[in-house]
Amino acid sequence: MKMNRQVVLASYVSDAAKPENFAMSESAIPEPGEGEFLLRNMYLSMEPAIRGWVDGKANYFEPIPIGGVIRGPSVGQVVKSCNQDFVEGDLVYALNHWEDYSICHSEAILLEKLKPETGIPISYYVGSLGGAGATAYIGLHEVGQIQAGQTVVVSAAAGATGSMAGQIAKLCGCTVIGIVGSDKKAKLIVDKFGFDAAINYKNDDVTKSVMAIASEGADIYFDNVGGPILNAMLPAMKVYGRIIGCGMISDYNRTDNPNPITNLWEMVSRQLTMQGFLLPSYQKKVPAAMAKLEEWIRAGEINVIENITEGFVNTPKAFCDLMSGNTVGKALVKID
Repeated sequence: MKMNRQVVLASYVSDAAKPENFAMSESAIPEPGEGEFLLRNMYLSMEPAIRGWVDGKANYFEPIPIGGVIRGPSVGQVVKSCNQDFVEGDLVYALNHWEDYSICHSEAILLEKLKPETGIPISYYVGSLGGAGATAYIGLHEVGQIQAGQTVVVSAAAGATGSMAGQIAKLCGCTVIGIVGSDKKAKLIVDKFGFDAAINYKNDDVTKSVMAIASEGADIYFDNVGGPILNAMLPAMKVYGRIIGCGMISDYNRTDNPNPITNLWEMVSRQLTMQGFLLPSYQKKVPAAMAKLEEWIRAGEINVIENITEGFVNTPKAFCDLMSGNTVGKALVKID
């Protein structure tokens, strides 16, 4: 009998995630109940947010227990349905689990029925047209209140969300500066993604570098990392600047000893606004964001880099590679 392969949590993650923190398991393929439908997952999205769900501590989701299946977004195809709104053959994006088959329902988090455009790979719908693209677009528009002519700084700019945020800001008529962790990534975001300038935080003073490029400072900082880079960006903001709190990657592996922020007085003196956000809170805004992103991608105005790992058994390694900072673009797993 065919089984449902799953990746489960073998041990809580206390520092950097390692493949041995995860284990492979098998269970019977579930049957959908009333109002449910069964997905055969095709692509799994590797997300930094997952790191906050595997350390045994509650944040905005309950922690995944030892032996629990790892939670994460996926794109899959409906293979059996007891829900009149989802029929066999439909393609669906939602927050599911790292497994071959997932039970889904109409109230699933991040749920979107997909209608892939001709010429756009299905894999894009877990990245540039999935959580990464929607997060970048909605963060800039709903939280950042982006306007043409502004200066936008993006951290983790070579990653899935950062690379999308930078390109969206450029298409909105802004000057865009990216912060990355290597000269190779700095070259990439300028040459491939069209950023106006790049800063390698490992070699450059972030505050001085931003001010050297934009003497009046940044209107918007799209923050994916928190910690020392957030601290350095506070004195590099314009008066009334806006900080979009999207992620805190620098602290994901040090939740018991987070990086101190010592420049908070700048929030007062510069009258800054800093707002965190979670994509599920803006679910009603996602379809319009996706339509605009599809338009840009179809026109060749947004470039996409995917880091695709082949094979379900390689999912833990793919996640660990993402969290090590060694990947660029969107990291995902193609299920065999």
